[in-house]
Amino acid sequence: MKRNTRTRFGKFRIWLIIGTLVNAIVFVLLFHSFNLQGTSLYIYVSVMYILYGMTYTIMDVPYWSWLPNLTNDPHEREKVSVIPRFFASLAGFSVATFGLFVINWFNSQAHLDNAFAEHGYTMFAIMIAVIFIVTIGITVLNVKEESTLNSKAEKTSFKQALKIIAKNDQLLAFIGLLLTFNLATQIAKGFAVYYFKAVCGNEYLYSVFGMAILAEMAGLVCFPNIAKKISREKVYSVACILVAAGLIALGACGFFIPQSIASVIVCCGLMFFGSGLSLGVTTCCMADVIDYGEVKFGVRNESVLCSAQTFLMKAAMAAAGALTGIGLDIAGYDPKLTVQSSGTIFGIRILMIVIPVLLAALSLAIYKRSYKLKAAEMAEIEQKLYQKHNGLQEYERPVDSSSIGGNLDSETDDELGLSSL
Repeated sequence: MKRNTRTRFGKFRIWLIIGTLVNAIVFVLLFHSFNLQGTSLYIYVSVMYILYGMTYTIMDVPYWSWLPNLTNDPHEREKVSVIPRFFASLAGFSVATFGLFVINWFNSQAHLDNAFAEHGYTMFAIMIAVIFIVTIGITVLNVKEESTLNSKAEKTSFKQALKIIAKNDQLLAFIGLLLTFNLATQIAKGFAVYYFKAVCGNEYLYSVFGMAILAEMAGLVCFPNIAKKISREKVYSVACILVAAGLIALGACGFFIPQSIASVIVCCGLMFFGSGLSLGVTTCCMADVIDYGEVKFGVRNESVLCSAQTFLMKAAMAAAGALTGIGLDIAGYDPKLTVQSSGTIFGIRILMIVIPVLLAALSLAIYKRSYKLKAAEMAEIEQKLYQKHNGLQEYERPVDSSSIGGNLDSETDDELGLSSL
């Protein structure tokens, strides 16, 4: 629907406004029960939660679809892409760190002593919704949609959208590397509390693990500067290696110094710093895949491709949640036991360390072997888009290859299928 939208306000802005307003309302309703109880409450919460996910997608897809249309310059994309990711991480950190204090303050103002009183949660949800609307309003009023980057209006049916996803080989490669990496980190996060409780004997180390999101934010901040000095391919290699190294080190510390706070900080810091670098790379990759799709198919399908990315993120979280429950059951975890059996501890080590490491390695392998949109290839795609958007027969602007994300890669045009376009 967003792909087919054409208004005087643009094709992204209108859906961003609609999605934000509707999602803000649903978000507040999600934390207000209207005094419902029992089955009625369960049904209400279930419906509101589903509506929350649906309305958030209405806002989220055009938001990320907008990014590739802001600039074609690789270094500018690297700088721009980290901004929303950084603030998303900052928001998650802020809610996790200060959320309960804010909720308790609202309850105290209403003279309620119960920390779990609904009033505090409802007021906190209203506060978040207001901030949400204000910040998106700033975006809508100040960010322009570049008409020179928008291709001719052509409607895309659902069937055509599926064909676009299936035929875009670089999108499929991107899906593979993104899904495996996100599964690696989500599975590790899912098992972390059980790992620290059963293996390390100190469940409170999980709060240290959660604080490591600061390292993810640091990785996002450092990404543009690192990407300037080395190619994005090398940055992604570093990201996957850091995640694997952090997990392996955490597993080793679980044998020798299981309750060391310093070791958890260092190990999780490595892992989350790598995760931050990965977020920077994959956000730029999504924009590159959109450009590649326009060159290959002649139609710019930002919303179709970004919808696929959003679906993947939700799928990875759902799969990780399901695997956590199944994995604990297979390992024989018993929450009633203070000390788990040796077999259960071994199983949790495998689930927390080995499987995520293998997934991170698989993600890197997919990026190196199947994902072709590296520096040299993106330089050619940028040329073709410049020609198309400016109605040129030949590319008239010289390209400085040193500005296209570092060292040039060796894949040929035939490997990408661009030479025939």
